[in-house]
Amino acid sequence: MTAHAEDPTTTDDAVPDVLFDRRLIQISAVVVLGIIMSILDTTIVNVALDTLSRDFNTDLADIQWVATGYLLAIATVIPLTGWAADRFGTKRLFMVSVFLFVVGSALCGAAWSSGSLIFFRVLQGIGGGLIMPAGMTILTQAAGPQRVGRMMGVIGVPMLLAPIVGPILGGYLVEDVSWRWIFYVNVPIGAIALTLAYKFLDADKPRPTERLDLRGLALLSPGLALFVYGLAETGINGGFESPMVIAPMLIGAALIMAFIFHAARDSFPLIDVRLFKQKTMAFASMTTFFLAVAFFGSMILMPLYFQVVRGLGAFDAGLLIAPQGIGAALMMPISGKITDKYGAGRIVPFGAIVLMFATLELTQLGADTSYWQICGTLFVMGLGMGSTMMPAMSAAFGAMQHDEVPRATSALNVIQRVGGSIGVALLSVILTTQITNTLPVAASGEAGLQSAQSLPPAALETVAPIIADAFGHTYWWSLGLLVLMFIPSLFLPKHGTDENIARMAASRAEQAEAAAAAQP
Repeated sequence: MTAHAEDPTTTDDAVPDVLFDRRLIQISAVVVLGIIMSILDTTIVNVALDTLSRDFNTDLADIQWVATGYLLAIATVIPLTGWAADRFGTKRLFMVSVFLFVVGSALCGAAWSSGSLIFFRVLQGIGGGLIMPAGMTILTQAAGPQRVGRMMGVIGVPMLLAPIVGPILGGYLVEDVSWRWIFYVNVPIGAIALTLAYKFLDADKPRPTERLDLRGLALLSPGLALFVYGLAETGINGGFESPMVIAPMLIGAALIMAFIFHAARDSFPLIDVRLFKQKTMAFASMTTFFLAVAFFGSMILMPLYFQVVRGLGAFDAGLLIAPQGIGAALMMPISGKITDKYGAGRIVPFGAIVLMFATLELTQLGADTSYWQICGTLFVMGLGMGSTMMPAMSAAFGAMQHDEVPRATSALNVIQRVGGSIGVALLSVILTTQITNTLPVAASGEAGLQSAQSLPPAALETVAPIIADAFGHTYWWSLGLLVLMFIPSLFLPKHGTDENIARMAASRAEQAEAAAAAQP
């Protein structure tokens, strides 16, 4: 990709050595408003899954597609970001994505069944999938590599307010207004974001230098969808032995592998897999993937625990989840500064250990575990999140040249969103299977989460410890995924941004000298 490409030795050095100038503040405000809208929607929906399951009379294995379908739709359109940014310009792309997201939100609010809601969530995800990478491309190029770590740290604070505000706002809307308003609330926010984007974002000229990789799109998008679909069907079809599970997962995996082979040979691939030859990009991607699987998957567990095991309403569940977002918001600016000065390799492994400690605590969840203990654990988990996700991605961006940033942004966002969709599907299936295996089938023939929801209060109090054990068992899987995430985090760079820029400049100089020496 050559759009917006400049000589990094001149462009990056011209970036002012201040954290935020006025222009960057304006751009940041616009982009963050769009990003926080899409993230807010995810966290709002998490506290509504129990209510949606009841209203539409369906089990967690089905209703989790409200979350999984959204994340999967995001993952399938993110690869188009690099091509679309060149073809239409980043400002147009950002505004169109916000518009599509708002339209999808309005349709979700009007849904009449679980099937229609899942379908509209996929449409909503098509818009939401373009917001994050387009916005991050705009921000990263505006800030330059000298400020990328601190910029992402500070920008991450309002982004991480969504996990605080989302569950609380979602709980209030679900209990006192209507679950439909967890989607309608995006309409006014999106209107404001569109107005500010039109006013403050620079109108960059489209530079269609690349063709769209249609073959890659035909391989990757169906491959991701089939793989996650098969994974999600394990809870319904009796495990991995069912042909309804194995067939889509194998076909999906084959399509993904075919895409990787194709992308490695194509001149203009949908996702440039050659970027992963850079060690920093490879280790940052592995760290991001396993973290996304563990964290996004576990995000749906705690709201359900509070509502199903403890019998709380959606609003109270949202309040009790807020400490996690507070911890992350407090840690993000600190970790961003550490990343810029000392490197992601100094902070991400520490954050991984913090996350593992907090998750280990959650494996011991009981039906009467103190709320203070749970909130404290969630706060510590937030500190770990603030020390891992953004610093790992910053490490990858710091190793990129200016013209590689859009492609790296697309690749990392695909990895994060695919990991998140796999995590939601995987942990939902594990939880459903655990509850189904330990609870008797209800008189209505319902099993799993539906069986627990249909129990009278007295009976629910009796089986609550069993259900709590099912949640604790599921967190063991999350802990295992965090262990896998910890390993590549040890290989992230342990030097700051200035040193990294110097190394990149030296490397480019050596390449230029070698090229000159090779000429006759």
